[in-house]
Amino acid sequence: MALTLFKKAHLLASMALILGVNSNVVASEKVDVVASFSILGDLISEVGGDHIKLTTLVKANGDAHVYNPTPQDAQAVKHAQLLVVNGLSFEGWMPRLLESAQFKGKKVTASNGINVLRIGEHEEEHEENTDEKEEVGHHHEGPDPHAWNSIANVKIYVNNIQSGLSQVDPDNSQEYKQNADIYIVKLNTLENKLRKKMEMVPLTQRKVITPHDAFGYLAHDFDLEFMAPQGISTESEASASDVAAIIKQIRRDNINAVFIENIADNRMVEQIVRETNTKVGGKLYSDALSGSNEPASTYLKMIEHNVTTIANALTP
Repeated sequence: MALTLFKKAHLLASMALILGVNSNVVASEKVDVVASFSILGDLISEVGGDHIKLTTLVKANGDAHVYNPTPQDAQAVKHAQLLVVNGLSFEGWMPRLLESAQFKGKKVTASNGINVLRIGEHEEEHEENTDEKEEVGHHHEGPDPHAWNSIANVKIYVNNIQSGLSQVDPDNSQEYKQNADIYIVKLNTLENKLRKKMEMVPLTQRKVITPHDAFGYLAHDFDLEFMAPQGISTESEASASDVAAIIKQIRRDNINAVFIENIADNRMVEQIVRETNTKVGGKLYSDALSGSNEPASTYLKMIEHNVTTIANALTP
C-alpha cells in the first residue's frame, strides 16, 4: 500500500514537472520582434497579437531622427527573430546598431512597395497657384520617409509586417493574415470618414504651417499644402530667411492657423504666431505616437486626430 502511494506521488510529481516544462515551452514560443519606432510598434501589435514579444526602440513622443541607441537596444536587436524598420533613410542610426548587435534575424522594411514621394514633391503640385515660387523652398533631396502619414501606405506596411511574421512563425500565419485583414478594414473605414471631414474645408483654405516637413503624404492624400521652415528632418535648422518667407506667405495668403508638433522644436512656430497674429491650430503627431494619456496613442487615433485637428482649424 505504501509502495503504491509512493508510485502515485512519483507519477504526479513527474506529470507536474512535464506540465511545467511544457508551459515554459509555450511561453518561450512567442516571437521576439523589434520595432524601430512607436508607430511601427503599434502596427506590429495589431498584426502579431498574443503571439509576439515586442520591443520598441524609439518610444512614444520620441524623435527617431536624432535617436541614439542604447546597449539595451543592441541586446534586443541581437535576440530578435524579426526586426521591422521604416526604411527610406528614416532610421539613419540603424546600420550601426545592426552591426554592433550582430543581428542574425529577419529584417522587414515596412515601406517596401509604396509610392515614394520625393522631398518637396507635394509643394510642386501647388506651385502653379503661387506667384512667388521662390519664397518657401526646401533645400533637400531624396525620398520623403514619412510614408505612414498616408493611410494607403499603412495598408502596405501592415501587409509587409504580416508577411514577415508569417515567415518567422508559419504556424500562426493564418492568424496574422486574419489580424491584418481586420485592421485594414478599420483603416478603410477611417479613411472614408476623414475624407468626408476634409471635404468641409474649401480647397483655397487647405494651407498648413508645421515646424518640420513630415506631412507630404498626408498633403498628397487630402489635397493639402504644407509649409515647414525646418525641412524634412528635425536635425536640420531653419534659416532666418525660411522663417521670414513663411511669415510673408502667411500674410499674403491669409493663412489662418499654424500647428505645433509633439517631437519638434516649436519656438519657430511661436515666433511666427507672434509676428503674424495667427492662431495655433493644435498639436499634430508626426513621427511618433503620444503617451497613453494623450489623443494619439495608436496609429488609428493619431491619423484621425491629425486630420480632424487640421480640418477643424481650417474650416471657415
